[in-house]
Amino acid sequence: MSILLVDDFDKEREFLQMVLQKAGYGPVITAESGRQALERLDVIGRHVTPCNPDVILMDMMMPDIDGLEACRQIRSSERLELVPIIMITAKTDASDLQAAYTAGATDFLRKPITPVELIARVSTALSLKQELDARKVREQELLAKTDELERALKELKSLRGLIAICAKCKRVRSDGTYRKRIEDYLEQCFDRKLERDICLDCLNQAFRKAG
Repeated sequence: MSILLVDDFDKEREFLQMVLQKAGYGPVITAESGRQALERLDVIGRHVTPCNPDVILMDMMMPDIDGLEACRQIRSSERLELVPIIMITAKTDASDLQAAYTAGATDFLRKPITPVELIARVSTALSLKQELDARKVREQELLAKTDELERALKELKSLRGLIAICAKCKRVRSDGTYRKRIEDYLEQCFDRKLERDICLDCLNQAFRKAG
């Protein structure tokens, strides 16, 4: 589980990185500013190997691009819209926390940060990310099955119209010409092999003619 840690203070960044790695989390990717974080995420610029973190820890107060603006830009990326963002802030006013949530933050940590609280919040965020990823997979599987059912329904509806069959050779008209045997046509429509058999009436008629 990878974590992107964004903080413009070296000591704070090193402390948080040490706590996370000691708890077994990693790799921990660091960024010294909001702009550098956006570059590494490939939100702005073109990073050769953009990182795809499972959780982002973002300091709110940073020069140039602050945590709120960085959070808003991250949320504008479809690839990153489900990544939990934990905002780190020394501010405790309700308006500041509301601004963080409005920007797209999932959670927040107040400074000074204690190792116990950091690990608890990151663990919760990772569990949320796993659940969101699993839900997205289920939604994609459901969409695939829906598409499959729609295709099958379309094929069935196409069979409701008139089918032109040659009265002599029993070939089905396809693309304006009589090209397919009726057996081949049915196998294509239903995607199943046909079993060749003879009904009882035809069998009795065959015996009567032979007799």
